[in-house]
Amino acid sequence: MAKLDIAHAVQTLRAAAAPNGESIILHEPRFAGAEWEYVKDCLDTGWVSSVGAYVDRFEKELAEAFGVRRAVATVNGTAALHIALMLAGVKQGDEVLVPALTFAATANAVAYCGAIPHFVDSNMETLGLDPDALDTWLAEIAEPGEDGPRNRNTGRRLAAVVPMHTFGHPMAIDRLVEVSEKWGIPVVEDAAESLGSLSNGRPLGARGLIGITSFNGNKIITTGGGGAILTNDEHLGDRAKYLTTTAKRPHRWAFWHDELGYNYRLPNINAALGCAQLQQLPVFVAAKRRLATRYQDAFAKVEGLRFFVEPAGSQSNYWLNSVILDDAGARDDFLAATNDAGLMTRPCWTLMCDLPMYEGNPSMPLPVARDIEQRLVSIPSSAVLALN
Repeated sequence: MAKLDIAHAVQTLRAAAAPNGESIILHEPRFAGAEWEYVKDCLDTGWVSSVGAYVDRFEKELAEAFGVRRAVATVNGTAALHIALMLAGVKQGDEVLVPALTFAATANAVAYCGAIPHFVDSNMETLGLDPDALDTWLAEIAEPGEDGPRNRNTGRRLAAVVPMHTFGHPMAIDRLVEVSEKWGIPVVEDAAESLGSLSNGRPLGARGLIGITSFNGNKIITTGGGGAILTNDEHLGDRAKYLTTTAKRPHRWAFWHDELGYNYRLPNINAALGCAQLQQLPVFVAAKRRLATRYQDAFAKVEGLRFFVEPAGSQSNYWLNSVILDDAGARDDFLAATNDAGLMTRPCWTLMCDLPMYEGNPSMPLPVARDIEQRLVSIPSSAVLALN
């Protein structure tokens, strides 16, 4: 294990990301297209709220970008995941298999359904949920039930599995679909970070039953806040639209809601921003991949860490670039030195099983997720760094 020369690593990062000495943040949006024109159109026409032409247009163009039949825009990615889990049949008291290494929203959306997150280990080559480890784990803890497999240790139904493509790097989604079909557990795909990424030449987002994405301010494209539900099932698409628009039945004047719905609609003004951003997606992805190549070349000369590259058979959007340190003990010193130098870096998420609201939840052993958590650092990744 090579010792990390932190000063050398900081100098390398500075030279690759910001050679002029400026401070840079982890990820920032870029507005260089028709954003002003489309948003001004909303303001001029007065269509700024939950209905309008840009919502319909954004949903159509998103479906094309993700290669799915339907996209339903929502107020954020967490809301999209909440509804997607409901549409997959997740109910109160169920367990849902989620990676321990993920952003809190993945587990939180499960809890919104009254279900229990059941934590799964990761794969070092993808950073995402490990389908083979899950298959082995299910062989140990799952047993048949009248309405699907159950956890023999808790008696609860295993209602869904939620993979997440960490930092835009495709996890082994096709293998996971095989495992899910073997066990009869539907896949709800969390593609919040992976717009523009490809696995085996195909977009991510709806390889399983249903999926979601996010357009938060730090994502590869942004609507300020926003998300979308993705599916190839027209019925699920209709249900998603209905539930996210307060379960209101169409009528010229009557307000008739015939089941519990949610006000998860994306405003037209946000959708206008999204339409303009989506037009620039190929430019953003190309820039971020150039930045990743620059980092890969630069860090090849630094001992004590490696730059994380896209998994085999995939094309990543490199939403967040990351390095893996040889020595976990150097992580916090590296974080301190880079941030002190005006180069924003951050560690990976705290494992979900270590958060107070999820302590004691069902979990398989998590050696790989724990290793990634302790040694991964994300570095500045804005497309603008490779656009100039």
